Amino acid sequence: MKTGDFAKVITKDQELSGIIMPNSNNKTLFLKLENGYNIGINRKNIKKINVLNMKKETVKKEKVEIKSKKNLPVISLLHTGGTISSRIDYSTGAVMPAITPEELIEMFPELQEIANIKSRLLSNIASEDLRFGDYKIIAKEIEKEIRSGVDGIIIGHGTDTMHYTSAALSFILEDLGIPVILVGAQRSSDRGSSDAFLNLLSAAIFITKTDFSGICICMHENLNDKNCLILPGLKTRKMHTSRRDAFKAINDDAIALVNPENKKIDFFKHYNKKDKSKKLKIYPDMEEKVAIIRTHTNMSEKQFEFYKDYKGLIIEGTGLGHIPGGKNNQKIVDVVKKLAKKIPVVMTSQCVFGRVNMNVYSPQKILLDSGVIPGNDMTSETAFIKLAWLLKNKKTKVRELMTENLKGEINQRLKERHYIEDEF
Repeated sequence: MKTGDFAKVITKDQELSGIIMPNSNNKTLFLKLENGYNIGINRKNIKKINVLNMKKETVKKEKVEIKSKKNLPVISLLHTGGTISSRIDYSTGAVMPAITPEELIEMFPELQEIANIKSRLLSNIASEDLRFGDYKIIAKEIEKEIRSGVDGIIIGHGTDTMHYTSAALSFILEDLGIPVILVGAQRSSDRGSSDAFLNLLSAAIFITKTDFSGICICMHENLNDKNCLILPGLKTRKMHTSRRDAFKAINDDAIALVNPENKKIDFFKHYNKKDKSKKLKIYPDMEEKVAIIRTHTNMSEKQFEFYKDYKGLIIEGTGLGHIPGGKNNQKIVDVVKKLAKKIPVVMTSQCVFGRVNMNVYSPQKILLDSGVIPGNDMTSETAFIKLAWLLKNKKTKVRELMTENLKGEINQRLKERHYIEDEF
């Protein structure tokens, strides 16, 4: 018996059939059942194991040849890792973290019917492991593709921090004349329930059928496999751990709705138009010593003092922008006031939706007067990225520019529909 074999396991109580999975636990046998679920079986309870089919050696496939077609636009598909670039190895039941660009094209041949696809792997990094230096690499590769004359770029990306990357690219790339769309998947590309195909296809259709330019995210509109939303790169957040419609516009409208079946596109807001004559400029440097601290009950001043040697700090306060500041927490207020005189300290809200207002309650007014910068309606993630970018690129105007709308990160007026109560 070896990993990948299909076997029948007979225990004291039942018989189970499935694929033997790899594990480092000698006391437990892990089995992938035919229904797709995994189960762990205590080896002490196993009476007999019958191997029904031995694992077949994988035959290496030839790479799919990607042929160009005349009169079709060119889309560059850049992969950075994540679920959209993963598939399950059913011989072992394990998730394979890398899939070649050619294999993705083989999985989604429809893409080649609407555009000439240039596909390559930039990296294979889980999105939670990305650092500011990775944003710089992605930006440089986007610059290369634009110089080659492509009509649009799709970035395959892990979903967990995709909104951080979309925010970073929104600040880093200036005078962008084509669309750059980040696309992810909540389920791997070779699963029947995967959202990868609809997301990729919708992004490609949007590029080929519109004159939009800018940074955006393309993900499912809802749980149905019908439409995708094009979401603003600076006003979007992952709002669910596993739903296919996890990404929502925050304090803003979606840019457009794409129906890939009939290729119909409905726009919801004004957008910058494609202009390939623009000369892209990139400003990729970001300050490393920036952090987010989330407030909660039972905090101490030492938690804030930790950031005294940082260059910038986002405080994700409660409600309208609150920190513990009553008579039992005066030391916290004193530390924050001291920090705000030394470094830019920006207040956002962990409510996610709505706007910070530090003029309503006197403790927050004290912080405001001490130099704490209100983050308006920015998400904490966007404020974090913006602050890190400003500290490297606009050093003398950081406090002033944090409250100004530079790239669409701040909406001065929120509308009643800028919420998701009807969607969850």
